[in-house]
Amino acid sequence: MRVPLEWLSDYVDTSVSPDPHALAAELAGIGLEEEDFFGPTVSGPLTVGRVLSAEPEEHSNGKTVNWCQVDVGEDAPRGIVCGAHNFSAGDLVVAALPGAVLPGDFAIAARRTYGHVSDGMICSARELGLGEDHDGIIVLTRLGLDEQQLAALQPGDDATALLGLDRVTLDVNVTPDRGYQLSMRGIAREFAMLKGQEFADPADVQVEAPDAEGYPVELADAAPIHGVPGCSRFTAVTVTGTDPQARTPFWMQRRLLEAGMRPISLAVDVTNYVMLELGQPLHAYDAAKLSGTITVRRAQAGEKLTTLDDVTRTLDPEDLLITDAGDGAPGSRIIGLAGVMGSAALEVTDATTDIVLEAAHFDQVTIARTARRHKLPSEAARRFERGVDPELGPAAARRAADLLAELAGGTVSPHVTEAGSAPARRVIDLPADLATRRVGVEYSQEEVVDLLAAVGAEAVPADADAAVPMLRVTVPSWRPDLTEGVDLVEEIVRAGGYGEIPSVVPQAPGGSGLTAAQRARRRVSNLLADSGLSEVLTYPFTSAERADQMLLGEDDPRRAMVRIANPLGEDRPLMRSSLLATLTDAVVRNTGRGFKDVAVFEAGQVTEGGRPSDRPGPRFLPGYHPTAAELEDVFGSVPHQPFHVAGVLAGHAVPPSVAGAGRRADAHDAIELVREIARSCGQTVTVRADARAPWHPGRCARIELASGAVLGWAGELHPKVCENLGLPARTVAFEIDLDALVAEPDSRTWAGVLSTYPVSRQDVALVVDAALPAAELMETLRTAAGEELESLEVFDVYSGDQVPAGRKSLALRMTFRAADRTLTADEASALRERATAAAAAAHGAEVRS
Repeated sequence: MRVPLEWLSDYVDTSVSPDPHALAAELAGIGLEEEDFFGPTVSGPLTVGRVLSAEPEEHSNGKTVNWCQVDVGEDAPRGIVCGAHNFSAGDLVVAALPGAVLPGDFAIAARRTYGHVSDGMICSARELGLGEDHDGIIVLTRLGLDEQQLAALQPGDDATALLGLDRVTLDVNVTPDRGYQLSMRGIAREFAMLKGQEFADPADVQVEAPDAEGYPVELADAAPIHGVPGCSRFTAVTVTGTDPQARTPFWMQRRLLEAGMRPISLAVDVTNYVMLELGQPLHAYDAAKLSGTITVRRAQAGEKLTTLDDVTRTLDPEDLLITDAGDGAPGSRIIGLAGVMGSAALEVTDATTDIVLEAAHFDQVTIARTARRHKLPSEAARRFERGVDPELGPAAARRAADLLAELAGGTVSPHVTEAGSAPARRVIDLPADLATRRVGVEYSQEEVVDLLAAVGAEAVPADADAAVPMLRVTVPSWRPDLTEGVDLVEEIVRAGGYGEIPSVVPQAPGGSGLTAAQRARRRVSNLLADSGLSEVLTYPFTSAERADQMLLGEDDPRRAMVRIANPLGEDRPLMRSSLLATLTDAVVRNTGRGFKDVAVFEAGQVTEGGRPSDRPGPRFLPGYHPTAAELEDVFGSVPHQPFHVAGVLAGHAVPPSVAGAGRRADAHDAIELVREIARSCGQTVTVRADARAPWHPGRCARIELASGAVLGWAGELHPKVCENLGLPARTVAFEIDLDALVAEPDSRTWAGVLSTYPVSRQDVALVVDAALPAAELMETLRTAAGEELESLEVFDVYSGDQVPAGRKSLALRMTFRAADRTLTADEASALRERATAAAAAAHGAEVRS
């Protein structure tokens, strides 16, 4: 919210904080943090000048310029070359003299151009930062200054102060729960609370009582969302006989520009001005184009509306509409998207003389969803979705009507329409000592009452005989965010000053520390980082096309993805069901920027869809606390979101160097990383050959836990997948379900001690069927050898002339160690023989001599 300090001074005494930077710091102390600071952008001599002569000269480049003599209050006029033609001799203009610096650090100096020395510049609005108009220079008599100002102007007068170029504007950050601060009225109230001042309320205007002769309005919201009507109050005021050629006065244009809005026309500027002043959005309709009763209703599926930005939009049944009869039945013609934007059909033009002003109160949720659905983040929607004072409509409509009557010569109709009514103000019972108990600062009951009054709340004793004194607090109408006692405590603290709260470092409560799942996640992330992989974080949004690119089968459950109601982009409207669907983008991005060797991993949730329980959950109003059954319904509607870990390796696992040619990452690297992850969590896994997209069917491994549960898959990605995604050839990857890993009991015995006895190694070569997975053979050997077998590894695989056809030889190293003694060679050999005998019985293994 941009806050012009000169405008703010209309309602409060800002002279108590003459330094704008100090004022910004004080506002930050009550929650209005400074976002930006707009100070004077023009320096040096900027004066009022009178054009004495303007002689047009045509030059060889085809351009005609004016050679002007301009009186700037000096002994002799200055000669200035000007390319604009919207002025003539006798006009008062704005001249920047040599030494001036305009916005954009544009320094003015005497320059030779078009055969003359131009001793300054006659300025346009854009050159001075007053708007976007650059077609002609500023003629002060047409700028909208009042007659008294114009009569007093003399050549040589300072134009900086005249145009308000010496003013300061603060841009403050307004949090979503404090919509009332999106107005000069709201900021003035906050400043008055900060300084203990009274403030002149701009909404304090005389409002006519509504009657039946005002413009007819009907509220016909037949299907309110969450039981809350889309429009609770609608005020309409008519202004007749306005001058359609009346221009917006300069003081209003200047304030709109300072607040970040572009002046358009008088009627539009007045509604924008009142919205900025009071916080109540308004809309102006050409009364001559209205037909029949104004009806507020929900849209019907398939209805269309062309908004003021000339875009035709297909409406949703949740959208709230402003309609009239048009050429048909009441409510048949759409004239506005309620709270967001009007239609082009009833737009006020330069021929409009009679105007109907709308000031309504709309449901926050409805307006927020409509604005996002149609991508229309208007200033009106921004205020409605944060909460507008429901009691403000009549005052805002009257304020705008009075301004139109004053500036365009119109007549305000005495007949005012008011459909619906403002809801009763919320009442909260507050223990008088709650702020003291919650904050640790002593607040007396009288202080609590005074501090609540400073924010607009009225507090009175509720029960003098109660053991704990209670206050009955009536919440101001502009504060829908105050719903319970702790909200009032926050306001008490804010009004009393955050600086009054002592800084005390809290003592950390005792507890169990990280959960087992949290420890596992950190352990796995540290392991992968130590292994040379870089951790990345990708957006969890994907598309059905990505499933096609990854060659997922039509019946693959990973294709059943949850669709997002309001996606960031229509190209990625689905929640990912696999980390690799988005992690591969990080690899493509890095390889595309010249990195040849990339190793990345990501740990995060995936979203599973397609279950019968996957449905939209119930919706509740802000501030409502669901019951236990409703909470169960909410959680039951949330799709299953397991925590996965995935990694992708492209290029070299061992980079080339003077020591050798290096080695490219292959499927074994991905599989071994999964083994390491399992070992770090005290698990043993079995690796089996498998075929699963997006991996190569001949280089894919399924990793199973000891319980038989599938941990994940690892291997080389399918060549077509690499081509579809733009990955380097032979990229390898893995993805595992960390939740499944954590669910397994940890097999490590933490109470034991490390054996200090030496190991005994036994090597054996077994000839088995070529189709037998090594993991299956190793599992048999491990089970038969017993707990003295410390490790088992394959160090050679052979298939050739020395073994029968259809067979292969696996050379394995068996390492034995006992916890309580040194194993003899005979004992180790006996354990080896027992293991190989089990392999022979189970798999027909033969010891190769």
